[in-house]
Amino acid sequence: MDLALGGHVALVTGASRGIGKGIAAALAREGCKLVICARGRENLAETAAKLRESGAEVCEIARDVTAPDAAAQVVAAAIKAFGQLNILVNNVGGNNRTPFPQQSDAEWDEVIGLNLLSGVRMTRAAIPHLTAAGGGSVVFVSSIWGREAGGPTVYVSTKAATIGLAASLARDLAPQHIRVNSVAPGSIRFPGGSWDRRVRDDPAGMAAFVEREIPGGRFGTVEEVANVVAFLASPRASWVNGACIPVDGCQSRSLI
Repeated sequence: MDLALGGHVALVTGASRGIGKGIAAALAREGCKLVICARGRENLAETAAKLRESGAEVCEIARDVTAPDAAAQVVAAAIKAFGQLNILVNNVGGNNRTPFPQQSDAEWDEVIGLNLLSGVRMTRAAIPHLTAAGGGSVVFVSSIWGREAGGPTVYVSTKAATIGLAASLARDLAPQHIRVNSVAPGSIRFPGGSWDRRVRDDPAGMAAFVEREIPGGRFGTVEEVANVVAFLASPRASWVNGACIPVDGCQSRSLI
């Protein structure tokens, strides 16, 4: 299917590795011009180089989007590079596995900044430019642990908030022809990611986990998440708004 994304400008946060990198690649294959940002300058440059090798036009910006002024700077750089903005993918995220009774306010603040406030600020900065382009699409990368209990408390709380934010913004921004959706990946394995480390450290335990928890019988891939994001970002998903799409091989037990 042609997603009709040729010439669209997409901004992807956390795009130097893993799911964000895969999303950038999927959008590039559909003909998008890309603005990618991440904290790690070296990995970001490597990702940008690979995207350019595939024929994509790319602007990379090494910034920590949890900084209060970063969103405005990144969006301004996107407009300077390409003159417009059509798609925003809020992919930056993280976790803290300190047991809840020992978690400090500073640890909560850090994860809230990563999983929620970064997307709040990026979306707020992008809205005028999405509106000027005649509308557009915003996609938040959440998690199945935003749809149901089971993961670490701070992660569940912030990922659930992300889903609620996307659904609320969808109603607020629909008159401006800006669609807002979220995706909820399950356990996704990629080189250097947390699931990859666990498989290498405990292959038997992880095999038992997959058999017990994932009816699809394997970990998901970055490409499987990226393909759903690319569809949601595209005009082909024109009547999908305010939705949260699980990409989990039936791992989630949520009824919503």
